[in-house]
Amino acid sequence: MSDWSLWLEATGALAGAGGVGYAKARAPRVYWSTVGLPLTWGRFAWSYRSTMDVCGLTVQPTGLRAFMTRNLARREVRPVAPKVRRIRPTSTGLRVTLRLPAGLEPVDVAVSSERLRHAFGVQSVTVAETKPGYVELRMTGYDVLRRVRLPRKARPRDLVVPVALREDGTVFERDYRKMPHGLTLGANSSGKSMYQRNLVMGLAKLPVGLVGIDCKRGVEHSRYLPRLSALATDPDMAGRLIDALVLEMSERFDLLALHGVSDLWDLPEKLRPVPLVVLVDEVAELFFVTSKKEEAARDRTVMQLVRLGQMARAVGIYLEVCGQRFGSDLGRGATALRAQLTGRVVHRVNDKQTAEMGLGDIAPEAVVSATSIRVDRPGVAVAGDTSGGWSRIRTPETTPAQAAAVCREYAHLTPDLPFLASFRPPVAIPPMPTTPPSVPQP
Repeated sequence: MSDWSLWLEATGALAGAGGVGYAKARAPRVYWSTVGLPLTWGRFAWSYRSTMDVCGLTVQPTGLRAFMTRNLARREVRPVAPKVRRIRPTSTGLRVTLRLPAGLEPVDVAVSSERLRHAFGVQSVTVAETKPGYVELRMTGYDVLRRVRLPRKARPRDLVVPVALREDGTVFERDYRKMPHGLTLGANSSGKSMYQRNLVMGLAKLPVGLVGIDCKRGVEHSRYLPRLSALATDPDMAGRLIDALVLEMSERFDLLALHGVSDLWDLPEKLRPVPLVVLVDEVAELFFVTSKKEEAARDRTVMQLVRLGQMARAVGIYLEVCGQRFGSDLGRGATALRAQLTGRVVHRVNDKQTAEMGLGDIAPEAVVSATSIRVDRPGVAVAGDTSGGWSRIRTPETTPAQAAAVCREYAHLTPDLPFLASFRPPVAIPPMPTTPPSVPQP
């Protein structure tokens, strides 16, 4: 009987270990909630003070505090570490709110984030300032970017489109009200097109007009035809389309002046023109010329695009610029255009200069992260903005067929814009079947 019970105990232990191993590999959220979270919480509580000390995140106590500790508490005076105010577990990690002592600032904690990651045994640690004197350590227990799936509650709303997942488990959203214009860079097979597909799928569900500029004969944007209000497929057509958008921008400014407001969203809803998102694929094609006589047209197109970047936000026209290579060597107006693009997303690139052009002016430390993206992780990117903040993100895998299906489903939301009528692409009608359907026999 004892042998039988011993065999059952051994079998149960092996099955439990196998279940834990399977959950860690195939169901990381379950593993984190049942095993990883208690272990990490215990490790954090046990080693917090010593970890803060060796990481240089402690300061000498004030004279009064040292006097009270030495004479009243009868204890040894030790350096003061940030005080833990709150610990909150999440489905992907742990959130710890710290009160910084005098002499420490959030950047000191951020610099030590990599050392804290190894000390606490977690996947990543990011630092966010919540209010003056307080920071939040956002620990991620496992690699949330390995298999990306956005939460069900992450749905497009207003002009906010959930596009990707950050490495701390939060959703990365493209908010056109906060960051009206964006620049997305990435080499071939880096996931740049997948990022754009996710963005278009979200925008297609909103009451906005989509304008495509794809100088590769429309091979990328052709699948979005049912939802596009306009499409330019070569540089000449793109120049005329951008001129039409600049003219529309001027007319919208006249409308704002007529009603004494300075922003499109201050107009009454019945008078408010439909917002427009201009999707520019492979922006370098707008800069390239093959002869001297084409330079004047190129310069005009680029300058008109820069004008849109400078002023169009107030009238509800937003730019989404994509490209493989972007640098000052593209030609006149490249850096002026970049200066207007607030949101930056850089995937794996072929040269450091492109990463520096995308992130170097807003977050120089993010350039190193962008140039270290592995080839076998398509969709991983570094997202930043002009506030200096940045994070690693990854878009969920989306096929061209899925994006095309969403555009067909929401084709009825495509606004009727007369000024873009000449650029409206013809939507292909599916061919009729060549063979008549079979008639069931009675």
